[in-house]
Amino acid sequence: MLTTALNYIRSTQVWSSIFRHGIPRDRRTRVMAVMSNVFLHLHPVAVRKSGIRLSFTWCMGGLTFFLFLAETISGILLMFYYRPVIEYAYADIQGLRAHVTLGVLREIHRWGAHAMIISIWLHMMRVFLTGSYKPPREFNWGVGVILLVLTMLLSFTGYLLPWDQLAIWAITVGSNMGKATPVFGMQGPFSDVLAFREGVPMVTTKSDAAFLLLAGTKVGAPALMRFYVLHCIALPVVAGVLIAIHFWRIRKDGGISGPM
Repeated sequence: MLTTALNYIRSTQVWSSIFRHGIPRDRRTRVMAVMSNVFLHLHPVAVRKSGIRLSFTWCMGGLTFFLFLAETISGILLMFYYRPVIEYAYADIQGLRAHVTLGVLREIHRWGAHAMIISIWLHMMRVFLTGSYKPPREFNWGVGVILLVLTMLLSFTGYLLPWDQLAIWAITVGSNMGKATPVFGMQGPFSDVLAFREGVPMVTTKSDAAFLLLAGTKVGAPALMRFYVLHCIALPVVAGVLIAIHFWRIRKDGGISGPM
């Protein structure tokens, strides 16, 4: 009775539209199963055994992606309890530490961010030391460098959200560095050359890189909201798109690079 029911289900159009192939039992069916799967097709059907040794890859790329997923999920859950306004931000963080899931959720997000910074730097170091950035993988190396910068920006923007003295003054120091941005900073190189055009200042206190970052001249409510949007929406979306491109390019370049 059960076998008959299963055979009937497998013969339906609904089943065949979802599962294009049967259970992979040989190389041909395994290849077909991988190529038709939305997740598995990102990886090549066959890879060099030497290229997936833990001693070669350190598994830092996969670990970084896992931490990105953990940060995304925990961050979405934290958004239910956090209000990005100066009247409530600090109190909400204290509540997350003391009451919401005994503080575990916030600590997962916090320590996951530290671990992600470490893992992505180790991943970049491994790629560089093993020469995996060389042709034809130089484009993917560039994508990886951008992802490294985005990871650092995610950490930087998230640092302000607790809205304590450490966060406020750390972002004050960091944003002051924006004033030294070439051309676009009031105190940066070449700012004096392009400071005026037809007698009108091009770069002023309210138009330089520091002002753009803080939405003002000092760390305040507009800066908190801007950092919140960047940390929770803008930067994760851009990072997610580039991660997809990164994985796709690995697939097109023949999978994980093997030892040189």
